[in-house]
Amino acid sequence: MTGRRAIAAPKPFRTRLRRDWPLLLMTLPAAGLLLVFHYVPLLGNVIAFQDYSPYVGIKDSPFIGLANFQWLLQDQSFWDATLNTLGITTFQLIFYFPIPIVLAILLDSVVRPRLRLMIQAVVYMPHFFSWVLVVTLFQQMLGGAGLISQILRDHGRQGIDLMTDPGTFLLLVTGESVWKDAGWGTIIFLAALAAIDQNLYEASAVDGAGRWRRMWHITLPGLRPVIILLLILRLGDALNVGFEQFFLQRDAVGREAAEVLDTFVYWRTLTTGEWSYGAAAGLVKGLVGLLLILVANKVAHRFGEQGIYRRS
Repeated sequence: MTGRRAIAAPKPFRTRLRRDWPLLLMTLPAAGLLLVFHYVPLLGNVIAFQDYSPYVGIKDSPFIGLANFQWLLQDQSFWDATLNTLGITTFQLIFYFPIPIVLAILLDSVVRPRLRLMIQAVVYMPHFFSWVLVVTLFQQMLGGAGLISQILRDHGRQGIDLMTDPGTFLLLVTGESVWKDAGWGTIIFLAALAAIDQNLYEASAVDGAGRWRRMWHITLPGLRPVIILLLILRLGDALNVGFEQFFLQRDAVGREAAEVLDTFVYWRTLTTGEWSYGAAAGLVKGLVGLLLILVANKVAHRFGEQGIYRRS
């Protein structure tokens, strides 16, 4: 021993298997679901390179190479859906992503346990509502015959109908997402806050640091690894802004405002039968998401964070 802690040799595989077999057994159902519903369907991406017909199957459908991708890149409706998707993602990344962080910090500052549990139950509950119910609730509040319009008319003013206004659709879908999922998103940040050493707060308070200074120098640095990790995952999922939410409101505000890549794939695949074309669009979306994850993870490494995987 030279003062450094000796590094233990890795245990043999059989020893680890005998030790961890109950944990491996518990993960088998989740691994099976992941295999059946995520990895096996990846093989179906081969139809993006075929003139696929469900009547003849993958085996007998003719191979056409990159023709579907060439048609896709020349399709203006695809680029419109892509720009809409990126615009919505960027807006929500700026104005929606920080809200769970702020909400978690506020909940963590609530001293009384009963009050904290009550607030958590209230803000978590909308996550379990379906998008049909969420859109219906917003329709009852912000629609042309909604509560706010009725109040305005009762006071001699003109009613509003935000549910059919393409100009405010971006604000509308962001507000719906915040109301539905911001509370649920605080769970991870609350867990990260619980992992911060409380002695740091006590020592800084003794040194005379106020609440804002403690938050800036202790709380936010403690949350930074989790924030960067979730930001990377969010960027990788940037082209998946949701299908059901936009599908339910597409007819009300028009295709130009509400068409995103998920609804584009639906309308160009299930309604027209262009299976190969939709598969090509989905494959492009997945590749772009993978590229965004790799770039964001590289940037995280430059800032000294681990990211979603370590540097080689």
